[in-house]
Amino acid sequence: MKIVADIRIPFLREGVESVGELTLVEAGEIEPPAVDDADVLFVRTRTRCDENLLKNSKVKFIGSATIGFDHIDTQWCESRGIQWTNAPGCNSASVVQYIASAFAWLHHHSGFDPDGLTIGIVGVGQVGSRVASLARMLGMEVLLCDPPREEAGDDEKFVSLAEIAEKADVVTLHTPLTSQGDHPTYHLIDASWFDTASKAQLFINTSRGEVVDTIALRNWLSNNPSVMSVIDVWENEPEPDLQLMQLVTIATPHVAGYSLDGKANGTAQVVNAMRSHFKRGNFSRWYPAQLPQPEQPLLYIDCDDLTDNEVCFKAFLHSYDISRDDFHLRHDPSSFEHYRAEYPLRREWNAFTLRLRDSDSALRSLLKKLGFVLKKI
Repeated sequence: MKIVADIRIPFLREGVESVGELTLVEAGEIEPPAVDDADVLFVRTRTRCDENLLKNSKVKFIGSATIGFDHIDTQWCESRGIQWTNAPGCNSASVVQYIASAFAWLHHHSGFDPDGLTIGIVGVGQVGSRVASLARMLGMEVLLCDPPREEAGDDEKFVSLAEIAEKADVVTLHTPLTSQGDHPTYHLIDASWFDTASKAQLFINTSRGEVVDTIALRNWLSNNPSVMSVIDVWENEPEPDLQLMQLVTIATPHVAGYSLDGKANGTAQVVNAMRSHFKRGNFSRWYPAQLPQPEQPLLYIDCDDLTDNEVCFKAFLHSYDISRDDFHLRHDPSSFEHYRAEYPLRREWNAFTLRLRDSDSALRSLLKKLGFVLKKI
């Protein structure tokens, strides 16, 4: 069995070496000649999987090691008997880490404190649900907006997008990109929505750039200079709108979900799905053998005179400083894709150990729930 894969998907060789012959290529080189005799194709969001790529190929299975799947023409693939899968939730903890780091950075530089604020979460899948848990731990009131889940009879309490605009101090987007169906999300957030966002102090988008109308966002931020914004995804990637970039508080090159843990999870999910599909090997249990450790896995925090949130903010920024990614994008916007391809090692909270002085049991319990390892001094 021949497997063609994006060279930037980590740990693949370890996962498929006993299953088939693996050929790794750059995303830009995944063209018809490269996949014509392939049985399996592993991709990221940069590869459009449709008739143009696959019509003369032998491909029978596509695995996208990503949460999203808007780059796969699912209807065409299914009509041709091509099985496809993505990796839902694989980097949900990474996106939560990204948002937590943004909160911490904004607190350090502008005094932002989420405690007591209302957050509106648009899209309450695996990522949005975990963001809601983080927000509640930091003392926020949470409003959830997810029309498909609401219509399906989910027991969760949901509100409308209009109510998010009316009541939320912080708005964060975690919806997939869709252009059809009952609830299309293309330009879901447009000029009319921004006109009603009267309370917003902070706007975050880590979903897809096309969920937001760029011109409308640009005008809104220009007319409301006190509003902070954190933008990780952009229309027309990898060429972000430079005028918008100058207006946002934190700008990053689509890396919210780029922790090594998230990438390992994504690879494991698609490899195991492929093994199951072809009934090859131990398809239900494979995971990369060992992930490299962060450079500074241990952090000591003196909690005296700090609020619980301030302690959390120190831990958040130690594990991942979002300003690093902001600096690289602003320094050279043309490096958008290269920076993603060569993204530095970033581990999630479970790779970090905290030693706390003068902490109470409630704070220690909170940090453990977030995923940190705690050791006594």
